[in-house]
Amino acid sequence: AFARLREQRPARLIILGEGRDRAELEALAGELGIAGDLDLPGFAANPYPFMARADLFALSSAWEGSPNVLTEALALGTPVVATDCQSGPRETLAGGRYGPLVPVSDAEVLGRALAETIAAPPSPAFLQEAAAPFEAEASARAYLAALGIHPEPTP
Repeated sequence: AFARLREQRPARLIILGEGRDRAELEALAGELGIAGDLDLPGFAANPYPFMARADLFALSSAWEGSPNVLTEALALGTPVVATDCQSGPRETLAGGRYGPLVPVSDAEVLGRALAETIAAPPSPAFLQEAAAPFEAEASARAYLAALGIHPEPTP
């Protein structure tokens, strides 16, 4: 998908973390002709500076539970694109309201969504709306309500 984006515009891909597939990722980047636009800095104890400065955050998962990293990107006001894998992204992005949802393993559609979102990003304030239900206070209220507990509001 990133290679398709690079066909349309200059871009740089940063993948944080470290894993056993690093050599395969580097080889694939070479095959796709994007090695010069790929940074693999490894583990970052604090990924937020990377996410906050990014023009876009892409979540290309084949499966998810609750994609916290997607919520964190939204909280930072960073535009997102996510695969519509089972459980997680669809709920977090309100069915695509806060960012495009694309089919899993469809590099063509993902590449188009990346390009379109970079060309016309939503405002940070709009994206931060999506993260508001996940803030500690809102989560605690929702949890208590699910338990049937309705505390009195504090003055």
